[in-house]
Amino acid sequence: MQILIIEDESRAASQLQSMLKTCGFDYQLLDIIDTVEDAVLWFQKHTAPDLVFMDIQLADGLSFEIFQKIDVETPIIFTTAFDQYAIQAFKVNSIDYLLKPVQQDELTNALDKFVKSNKSSTVDPNILKQLLGSMQATNNREGILVKDGSGFVQIRISDVLYFYSEDSITFGVTSNKRYIVDETMDQLFDSLDHYQFYRINRGQIIWKNSIQKIEPYFNHRVKLSISNPRDQEFIVSRQKTNDFKEWMNR
Repeated sequence: MQILIIEDESRAASQLQSMLKTCGFDYQLLDIIDTVEDAVLWFQKHTAPDLVFMDIQLADGLSFEIFQKIDVETPIIFTTAFDQYAIQAFKVNSIDYLLKPVQQDELTNALDKFVKSNKSSTVDPNILKQLLGSMQATNNREGILVKDGSGFVQIRISDVLYFYSEDSITFGVTSNKRYIVDETMDQLFDSLDHYQFYRINRGQIIWKNSIQKIEPYFNHRVKLSISNPRDQEFIVSRQKTNDFKEWMNR
């Protein structure tokens, strides 16, 4: 069984491989891809695998953009941190999904369903639009619960200049304070307004209005000057540079 993993977090990709071995799934790993752009190129150059494991949020955008650029006629098991409302679209179309963090029994059940199925779970373009619409509908979050001393407080999303991850802890920074956010970067970014917030790399999400200056950086990247940087450097990853510039022009 030949599989392809499309996942931008190396730890998650490694964990998935270990779990596949644990449940006795006999497979040959063809490649691990972390961007929409590279995934499109891979499908254009290679014979389709038997099964694809695909994360929703990749290094340069949503994996659904892949289906808007090429036809993918391969069964797909999605991994996602999106809420249950968005996930309903997967169920309607019999597209398997694994909610992050992936659980061993859920992976085993998804593989059993795949093995017993005699037809490919291809993506219906109409349902894709429905799914994207449901996701966009959730991205109007106004507040966020953060840790403050021994308790919690809610702060306004519009007060947060940027979010970043350090030692597996997510932080939100305002003009005068840093808060701990009890969410992963994936979960957090999925809930934000993507017209106002951009994930410049795996570990940083910035608010558009916090950007003070944009400068060229080596290896075709750009460096940002951000309000209240707190010893952080803000480098837009190479894969996202063009998309970031387009986002800034919106």
